[in-house]
Amino acid sequence: MSNLPILKNNVCIIIPCYNEEKGLVVQKYSQFLEENPAILICFVNDGSSDNTLSILEGLKSRFPKQVIVQSYIKNVGKAEAIRYGMHFCNENCHFDYIAYLDADLATSLEECLSMTIHLNDEIRFVFGSRIKRIGAVIERNYFRFLAGRIIATSISYILKLDVYDTQCGCKIFSKELAEVAFKDAFISKWLFDVEIFDRIIKFYGRKNLLKKMLEVPLVKWIDAGDSKVKTSYFFKLWVDLYQISKIVNRKLS
Repeated sequence: MSNLPILKNNVCIIIPCYNEEKGLVVQKYSQFLEENPAILICFVNDGSSDNTLSILEGLKSRFPKQVIVQSYIKNVGKAEAIRYGMHFCNENCHFDYIAYLDADLATSLEECLSMTIHLNDEIRFVFGSRIKRIGAVIERNYFRFLAGRIIATSISYILKLDVYDTQCGCKIFSKELAEVAFKDAFISKWLFDVEIFDRIIKFYGRKNLLKKMLEVPLVKWIDAGDSKVKTSYFFKLWVDLYQISKIVNRKLS
């Protein structure tokens, strides 16, 4: 009898979408859905002003049992769009694990699904990490890479947690943990991942935390080069980090 780990097929994937008409590779989504008929994908249209919603509705019409489309009229930001999708799916769908991914599939749907082999009764949270190493294809804008390392160091200091990449847009949770991590609104539209880690730390406690989560180096991550985060946000993010750090420290005191 084989002892090889088994991919989970009871998985829901949240995809936030804002003006993704040119970035949505419909063929990749279609192929994945055809090859994985038990997987559910929930697209959250975040007030797009282009043809994004029509494209998503087209996918839904082709895969009515696998695709959910929820839509905001106004743009609310990535954090709230994902949180909305998490709440909707937790309340209305049946699955054991729920993930979120960027719409441009910088991390592929296939790799996201492959990471579910690490989930079990003890490991309840798995997240991708963009670590350059032999055998991996990690293509990032050089400025974003440098800025990311500075931010990552600051985040590790705030959280008091040795994590390499909190900001990678591929994270998978048990359904129960997702309810905790996404219960309340986030302070930051873009650094909400830091708040997620903080909530998980508080939920499990530092003594048990490392038994409950796993950082997995990605095999492939390709920067699409059309990030919705403006370069000017690099300066505002320090304000967000400061506000988050106050919440972290207040909870710890």
